[in-house]
Amino acid sequence: MRYYNIPVFVPHIGCTHNCVFCNQKKITGKKSVLDYAEVDGFIRENLETIKKYSKGRKYVEIAFFGGSFTAIDLDIQNALCNIAYKYLKSGEVNGIRCSTRPDAIDENCLNRLKNYGFTAIELGVQSTDSDVLKKSGRGHSADAVFKSARLIKENGFSLGLQMMLGLLGDTKEKMLKTCDDIISLKPDCVRVYPTLVIEDTALFDMMKNGSYTPLSLEFTVEILSEILERFYANKINVIRVGLQTTGEVNENTVTGPYHPAIREMAETLMYKKKIEKYVLQNGAKGEITVFANSKDIASVSGYKKENRQYFWKKYRLNIKTKTDNALKKGDIKIL
Repeated sequence: MRYYNIPVFVPHIGCTHNCVFCNQKKITGKKSVLDYAEVDGFIRENLETIKKYSKGRKYVEIAFFGGSFTAIDLDIQNALCNIAYKYLKSGEVNGIRCSTRPDAIDENCLNRLKNYGFTAIELGVQSTDSDVLKKSGRGHSADAVFKSARLIKENGFSLGLQMMLGLLGDTKEKMLKTCDDIISLKPDCVRVYPTLVIEDTALFDMMKNGSYTPLSLEFTVEILSEILERFYANKINVIRVGLQTTGEVNENTVTGPYHPAIREMAETLMYKKKIEKYVLQNGAKGEITVFANSKDIASVSGYKKENRQYFWKKYRLNIKTKTDNALKKGDIKIL
């Protein structure tokens, strides 16, 4: 089955806080005024494209992104929900999802979304460390994360959680603790975003005056490799790592640990550590065969074949790879 997501960005208009890292207009290219006819037309256009090019079974979802959907003025929220619900009732889409803030979830909100046929809710957790949340201007506590996540699951929605790496006041230990806290909430999916410094944000000003230093790409890949390993070991579906490549990201408006292949780079390092541990423990020589799921074979070989080159150069060891789809994401078998 093929999965399709129709993203409708709803930036700023529902958010009462100014997080130090946030400028949704820069990220999405969208202004704060919504045109309902434009939203409807965008969804219709995407559905026509999917219908034209997609064969076989598919699952189509309308997704309201922007991070604060349930905090939007209720009239605007209902107008957008009605547009999406029309396509759900007609059978043209299979589900509706939204992203929102942990402090913008309660029973009334969830009942309203149920009535409109929403199936999934993502929370912008970002961190579960109180000091990091405060310094980032999030305007909510870590307790709000746990409470809202549990409410969402208790009400039968699919739960998605988003975390950020390298926020103001963050440390490796705090990031790993956030990862573990997210695992404890048993989400259906996770997104991980290294913090990027975007123009016209408080974080950009802090970077200019020296009070904030973004993570290096090297360190981000290192911490990501540990976080992904923990998520995979706990069967957490990581559906996104890093911002998508857009004109806004690429046209000198962003600094920080951005790389279009950052996930593959982190997975490369994760598998490199696993293979090297085996080599050192078993005194492997000459050649080994690494079995992995077909989706992981490229990362086992390494980004730009980095792992193959590393083990040949350091150990004169040839790495062969074979597919074994009985293995889960993140797991390997070595012979």
